[in-house]
Amino acid sequence: MNNVIDRTEDFGTLYHPKSALIFYESKGLNKDMYVEHFDMDKNGTPINAHPLTEREAEALAKALMTEKQKQNAFLKPVGILPTTILHINPSRDKGAVTWYTKSQKRPLYFIEGLGIPSGQGFVPPMVWQASKNSLRVFALLSNRRPTEKTPLYYAPFFNIYEDGRVCMGSVSIEIKESACVEEFTKAWEDYFFNSYFSHLMGENSPVKGNCVSLWKDLVATGRTFPKEVLKSNTKTLKNLLS
Repeated sequence: MNNVIDRTEDFGTLYHPKSALIFYESKGLNKDMYVEHFDMDKNGTPINAHPLTEREAEALAKALMTEKQKQNAFLKPVGILPTTILHINPSRDKGAVTWYTKSQKRPLYFIEGLGIPSGQGFVPPMVWQASKNSLRVFALLSNRRPTEKTPLYYAPFFNIYEDGRVCMGSVSIEIKESACVEEFTKAWEDYFFNSYFSHLMGENSPVKGNCVSLWKDLVATGRTFPKEVLKSNTKTLKNLLS
């Protein structure tokens, strides 16, 4: 998928080198530690060497505590856990969230070659599963909160593999280390819907019938998504969580 909107500023922060520390240690049994502080010029070169002051040490301790708090905040809810969340793995390295959304009207973007005008269109209820750098999506038959036994359907979109993985193309994924679960899920929904749909993955249509004709009609008429065109993939939500 090709990104239509540059949202990098929303999901990441650009940091510039400001200072550096060098730790010295004496030899012998009774070792002493000495810390030297350097400022950084605009080119990132260390300058103005001096012993680490008490104020600078306090600033360092505060920065380290803030970073620890950010790490601990990853995928935690701001308040009460949203009812749309189905499963959370809060691990820093393998963190992932599974959630669902009800049928809704979204802006949809299509490359010119598909012959589908970009515009507003209703999408079906969906199940989403995302890590920091990958996304899988599936469709549901109803807006009810799914259970482990709820059957999943192929997501009726372009750029999606048969196993639900989304081909994000050149989209740059930037998820903050401190992202709460609400920020995380919103970021992925925005990445998905703010990118251009461009092509089908594989030879089979993800819907019963012609996928291009379906979206031409939905964008042109604004009618609700016809659930009868969804194709079952024989999986349930339990398969996705196992």
